[in-house]
Amino acid sequence: MKQPLALTTGLACLWLGVGPGTAQASPQTITPGTVWRDTEGHVIQAHGGGVIQAGKTYYWFGEDHAQGYLFQDVPCYASQDLAHWTFKGDALTQQPGGDLGPNRVVERPKVLYNPHTRTYVMYLHIDDTHYAEAKVGVATGKRMEGPYTYRGSFRPLDHQSRDMTLFQDSNGTGYLVFEDRERGVCIAALSPDYLSVEREVALIPQHYEALAVVKIGPTYFLLGSHLSGWAANDNEYATAPSLAGPWSAFQNVAPPGTKTYDSQAAYILPVHGRRATTYIYVGDRWNPRDLGDSRYVWLPLTVGDHSLFLPSDAPWAIDAATGLVSTPKP
Repeated sequence: MKQPLALTTGLACLWLGVGPGTAQASPQTITPGTVWRDTEGHVIQAHGGGVIQAGKTYYWFGEDHAQGYLFQDVPCYASQDLAHWTFKGDALTQQPGGDLGPNRVVERPKVLYNPHTRTYVMYLHIDDTHYAEAKVGVATGKRMEGPYTYRGSFRPLDHQSRDMTLFQDSNGTGYLVFEDRERGVCIAALSPDYLSVEREVALIPQHYEALAVVKIGPTYFLLGSHLSGWAANDNEYATAPSLAGPWSAFQNVAPPGTKTYDSQAAYILPVHGRRATTYIYVGDRWNPRDLGDSRYVWLPLTVGDHSLFLPSDAPWAIDAATGLVSTPKP
């Protein structure tokens, strides 16, 4: 999330070095920090977003800043190769008033599919321009790309919630992970229908935003950014054997001083291919002078024993079908 007076986020971005067109055979080259356009040639507006897979298709939701910082809509894009993205429409649109009205802050859209209710559930950070409300909003849809129906907002367990993310564990339990400015990072279990928050699972007393969670093997990883406004910083992660903890000390995910290659975390995307599973760091490179020109930084994570690392921000290639990462040919 972004906030004035260094109360929020600010970081990185990148672009897949492919032009508009139909999905191509793998591998596809991704070049961090380049303008990323959809298959119609329009600049992709999916900042602070998340990606969810259904079958062979990936769906990318994010913030539209083409007209500035205040809420416009939540676009949805789809791809089968992670390089060529087709605009599927606005999953959630501006309303005349209320949480989704003009002059409102709506950030960090994330979507989970609930197999029991057969419903797609979207959570968002909902706020005013002073960041005084600190709530989550909930919307639901019957199709991945929407349209979604807005159901309202609340403070989870009566706590502040600014930057937030969703996580679905292997047993189907959904979790809301959110930044509580008064207490730290809270991990809370969702109700079975994902429409409300049932209980607090863990509280990490350090302050991070731009949160992302992934489970690799038996280990849970929590990635976040320091609170430095729009300016990039060295994002850090912690690990735990359970979402309830105990959580390890935080450490850098990229070489110290790189400011996570001038980016801020938004999501960690698992790509489960036929031959390998690759975990992609999905980040934003914020441009506060022109938010619509904030870029996307997607990089493959090196996964070790209880460790994650971004060794380089050089161009790379991904084969979404096999899950293999390679160095693109010059």
